[in-house]
Amino acid sequence: MGEPGASAMRPGRAFVVLLSALVAFQAISTDLYLPSLPAITADLGTDIEAVQLTLSLFLLGFAFGQLFWGALSDRFGRRPVLLAGLGAYLLSTLACALAPSIGLLILFRLLQGASACAAVVLGRAVVRDLWAPQEAARVLSYLASAMALAPMAGPILGGWLTERWGWRANFYALALFGVLVLAASARLLAETNRLRDPDALQPRRLLGGCRIILESPVFRAHALAAAFVYSGIFTFISGSSYVLIELAGLGPRFYGLAFATAAFGYMLGGFAGGRLNRRLAIRGLLLGGSTITVAAAGLGFLLALRVPPGFVAIVLPVFLFMFGAGLVLPAAMAGAIGPFPERAGAASALLGFIQLVVAAAVGVVVAALYDGTARPMTGILALAALATLAASFIAARPREAPP
Repeated sequence: MGEPGASAMRPGRAFVVLLSALVAFQAISTDLYLPSLPAITADLGTDIEAVQLTLSLFLLGFAFGQLFWGALSDRFGRRPVLLAGLGAYLLSTLACALAPSIGLLILFRLLQGASACAAVVLGRAVVRDLWAPQEAARVLSYLASAMALAPMAGPILGGWLTERWGWRANFYALALFGVLVLAASARLLAETNRLRDPDALQPRRLLGGCRIILESPVFRAHALAAAFVYSGIFTFISGSSYVLIELAGLGPRFYGLAFATAAFGYMLGGFAGGRLNRRLAIRGLLLGGSTITVAAAGLGFLLALRVPPGFVAIVLPVFLFMFGAGLVLPAAMAGAIGPFPERAGAASALLGFIQLVVAAAVGVVVAALYDGTARPMTGILALAALATLAASFIAARPREAPP
């Protein structure tokens, strides 16, 4: 039985919803189980540093995996590679739910990250396959909304599941999400890669493209700005459950609401960046947004030094930081990928790799420095903001674009 043509599925709302679900895999796989981190620590009889590795190694798996899923799909096609990646995600997620020890949970989270990135990378590749640039902008706006909504809804649902059925329920919910997306992909997604590249997996070709991109000072400066500001976001992701649940006394459900409030700041920043893009351009968004992150993170650190952790003292500065990050991150990504129209896929994958590796390392530091106060989390957030501002100044300097 033949598959439907790509043109037939382009206008369908269900297909756009499917693409939104695909690009939300990283956010939902991380944010849904955040309220359960203290419960995992207690149930598996481990410490914060070990549980933190379930976050950091997920990101490492995601970072390394995305370098290969795109090349595999260039060689063998989007549909079979995506279905294989979703199947691997489902198996690794069920393994997380059944993990009897923290060591196995860490291993299965690594595998979950390495498979989850297939959905994100190939979802974006399908958009490039099907839509012309002007139409793609409209579709990508749906995808951006999905990325903003997942961090808002995920912790609220995760907190409710944790309180009602325990931390393993979060992974069963993720497995159900994987089943639904796998079934929808099998039904709705025809092969969209009409120009398969038989040499896409050659090491020399892969490494040569990466070298050309990394030699560009434009790419390096924008990639560092993106990596540092995302590290600030991940600092809150990795440290907030302990600070808000254990120190501030919020239950898992109220933690979800606090996290959603902070994530709403990013959504507002992204919306403001879209409205201000023509007026400020990438340079103005980088400098303005990074300045806001420094002011917000500095306020959060000062409050952590002077007052006990609480909803307002933690969430208000992070809300403002997220607003600034919503200005910086899209602009930095566009600035990094923009000079490489013929290597946009490789530049996007390399940018994501750098961003996630730096964030994973920062997450390990956050856990290692945790001392029963909010100072380590807010202090690292402030350092990430300062690094973002420095990289933004470098990125904003006028220079010639690469050929």
